Amino acid sequence: MDDGLIASGEAASVRQRIRAGAHAGPTAGLAPGYVQGNVVILPRDWATEFEQFCRVNANACPVLAISEPGVPALPTLGADIDIRHDLPRYRVYRHGVLDEQPTDIADLWRDDLVTFVIGCSFTFEHPLIEAGIPLRHVAQGLNVAMYKTAIETTPAGRWHGPMVVSMRPLTPENATRAAEISSRFPDMHGGPVHSGDPAVIGIRDIARPDYGDAVAIEPGEIPVFWACGVTPQAAIEVVRPEFCITHAPGCMLITDRQHGRG
Repeated sequence: MDDGLIASGEAASVRQRIRAGAHAGPTAGLAPGYVQGNVVILPRDWATEFEQFCRVNANACPVLAISEPGVPALPTLGADIDIRHDLPRYRVYRHGVLDEQPTDIADLWRDDLVTFVIGCSFTFEHPLIEAGIPLRHVAQGLNVAMYKTAIETTPAGRWHGPMVVSMRPLTPENATRAAEISSRFPDMHGGPVHSGDPAVIGIRDIARPDYGDAVAIEPGEIPVFWACGVTPQAAIEVVRPEFCITHAPGCMLITDRQHGRG
């Protein structure tokens, strides 16, 4: 096994809880130190162009793993991962419209489905907290706030759409430190794409996120924005593939890979 994988660790235990239906909510703060991933599952005839879309938009869609068609396992991320069961909640889109949000997709699985796992900013939240940078959504047990922006992704084939960002309110000093720390994680979106006035990136109402939960921005704080792996879901709503499955925003795949270990 790759020495960056710890199959018997906390991550595997959390996945077992998720698989058993004991946790169906956001994964922020769970299995600290382990890589978390966004998930997009597409029919094979959409997958090649989507891989190209991820490559040219690597800050929003950094690819961690791609499955073989019809194979629910992701052995480079965990020996026992079964993508049909291991997310707290999924989103099922039909022709670009959200149709259902199940906690298991075994009955929807097909032989032509390809799974993409995309890096997630939840991975670098543990180093931020270890550095003494408080994260309000984690402390309050909320999902991170996410917003569609006016920043357009680079098109690839049929794929295009707006970049989605996640937001964390921080003091200016902590914002600088958070940028330095998160930049060490390029496969998890890296450093922020913007801080300060939300209107500059097309966010009209910071109190009304498009995904996740609103969190207060206290006096003396500024909103700091990172590219987000929900960007493909915004693209799905634009390009309207006939069928696809994603993670529900904030409900990630927890892998056996430890950040900083490959």
